Amino acid sequence: MPLVTIVTPSFNQAGYLEETLQSVLAQTYPNIEYIVVDGGSTDGSREIIERYQEHLSLWMSEADRGQADAINKGFAQANGSILAWINSDDTLLETAVEDAVRLLTEHPDLGMIYGHAYYVDQAGRRMADYPSAPTDHRGLRRGINTIPQQASFFRRTVWQMVGPLDPSFFYAMDFDLWVRISEVSPIAFFNIPMANFRIHDASKSRTAARRCWPEMKRVHFRDGGSIFSAFYAKYLVRRVVEPLMPLRLEWRKWKFDHSSRSAGRKTPGEAGS
Repeated sequence: MPLVTIVTPSFNQAGYLEETLQSVLAQTYPNIEYIVVDGGSTDGSREIIERYQEHLSLWMSEADRGQADAINKGFAQANGSILAWINSDDTLLETAVEDAVRLLTEHPDLGMIYGHAYYVDQAGRRMADYPSAPTDHRGLRRGINTIPQQASFFRRTVWQMVGPLDPSFFYAMDFDLWVRISEVSPIAFFNIPMANFRIHDASKSRTAARRCWPEMKRVHFRDGGSIFSAFYAKYLVRRVVEPLMPLRLEWRKWKFDHSSRSAGRKTPGEAGS
């Protein structure tokens, strides 16, 4: 039973933080080191963390340089051989860690695995499927980022090779890490539900999605990419269609609702997280 370290970076997400904590503490896998790194929240988050502190391996609340810096602080204290982070407004499904350990044990050649995730609304109700799909280093370099960060687990050995996260990234620090991990080790997608990705009015996906592709472009050029490439063509198209991107989630919501009804499952408004 390898030790799994999970880090939650937190800053002023009191409305969702407790649900995140509970989702990690309710995992079916028993050997988890859980570290919470709060950036000095003033909205009651610290008080929530203190209520759960006896169940945490470590927690801290102090000013930091943002999300990437908080995650780096957590992993700097990690003892686990498998690492993951779950943001303070997202949640893990209860068998996620158990599934991740099993997959990494069954596939010792893989440095990282990732599963499927659901988009959920502010109340935690499933709205749509995240577009999880296989990709690799070549695909990532072409802009095919189909990896849900919430459902991703990687080995400590690859983190030691390519980490830490770059704190200069506000949005695409995970994409940057996936590129670096996939350069030194195979990664793989397994179509197993593992996490919920919450969309709400204050989430980065709502307020700062426009910053994603410019930061991905930084990774592209840093690693020798050219303007004469599939990635750069995709970047230019994305700039043009950016105002229409919210419609993509609406399409996914309709598709999820339609497929749920066709299969006789609960509708997104009825399904829990």
